[in-house]
Amino acid sequence: MNSFNSKRIPNIMAVIIIIMLGAGLKIVVDYSLTVDKEAGYLWAQKIFYYHVPSAWTAFLGYFIVMIAGVQFLRTGNRKWDQIGVASAELGTFFCLLILITGPIWGQAAWGQPWTWEPRLLTTLILFLLYVGYFMLRQFGGHYERIARNSAVLGIIAFLDVPIVYLSLKFWSADTQAHPQLGMSEQSSLVLNVFFFNLATFTLLFIYMVWYRIHILKLKQKQLELTHGL
Repeated sequence: MNSFNSKRIPNIMAVIIIIMLGAGLKIVVDYSLTVDKEAGYLWAQKIFYYHVPSAWTAFLGYFIVMIAGVQFLRTGNRKWDQIGVASAELGTFFCLLILITGPIWGQAAWGQPWTWEPRLLTTLILFLLYVGYFMLRQFGGHYERIARNSAVLGIIAFLDVPIVYLSLKFWSADTQAHPQLGMSEQSSLVLNVFFFNLATFTLLFIYMVWYRIHILKLKQKQLELTHGL
């Protein structure tokens, strides 16, 4: 199997991603407006441009885990298990970024990094569900059983994603700490910078998942060669 870096498209993607990450950071630091200009924590609010794209990317990863799980249970094809594992790993990485960037904003906005409000709590539960996914894969026994059980868990765990997204609607406003403002109420500059970073994170996720699947295929081929000997 050829090296991942020997392929032309991944190399082009890597260059584009690096440029977009640098340009996005420059725009956020120097030019972008904050989401709430009246707030007294203007610099902390700029983390919005990374916090929300991290959430979108994590949810995208978990959605792919769910689709891959359904496909694996239906076909038994190892390809879908590899896609599911790679997407779960990267989705959980970006979910961890949510839990890191959120408290940074929360410290400035609420005077404390964490409150047990619905969106934070459901996000933490989501993260822990996928920690359980990896524990299952680590200690689950035979491969087929591991793959099937983790596929089922990945499908079930995804049910928490819409709960996180709709938590502002599911619980009353007096239990919420997150802002109630919608994206439609933001200025065009805020939206343009936000969607630029959203596209950057999405492209980064695709690249990282693609690379991780390549590694998983190499490991599988190595195992097959070892057992063949």
